[in-house]
Amino acid sequence: MQCLFCKVDNDKVVNSRTSVDGLSIKRRRECLSCGRRYTTYERIEENPLRVVKKDGTREPFDRKKILSGLLKACEKRPVSTDTLENIVNEIEREIYNKFDREVTSSFIGSLVMQKLRILDAVAYVRFASVYREFKDISEFIDELKPLMTGAKKKKKTMGAATPAVYLFNIRPEGNGA
Repeated sequence: MQCLFCKVDNDKVVNSRTSVDGLSIKRRRECLSCGRRYTTYERIEENPLRVVKKDGTREPFDRKKILSGLLKACEKRPVSTDTLENIVNEIEREIYNKFDREVTSSFIGSLVMQKLRILDAVAYVRFASVYREFKDISEFIDELKPLMTGAKKKKKTMGAATPAVYLFNIRPEGNGA
């Protein structure tokens, strides 16, 4: 491995560890010429997975795009970056387990929505509003109804409603109010 600092190809591995997700190996290396240390990551070389977009175009799978979408949906929410990284790892693992060459963007989006629905109702609604491309408020309300129904059940058992009920103050049909 060529040293990042002096560009000489003469180093030794000082420490090796498997990453938390088990998909890569982190190695600490020391250059035998200049004595400086640096970190490298090794991943298994796979056939690159391609994502088939709605319009039929294909692009390489990029986990950073999933993380970016999650970060936007969870902005100003009490969700840690570590939690979001774990979700991306779970999604990536599921995709690689189910698909060899291509995966649709709609499949990836549905996985993200499943994870967000469990994690945070507000983040779920934010992501759904962009992902589902709601044309009008009625489509948005249709997406909220199952959340609100679940919130009413929780309210009866736990004495509190989910934030989505307070955020939008929308009553389901047939409430009589």
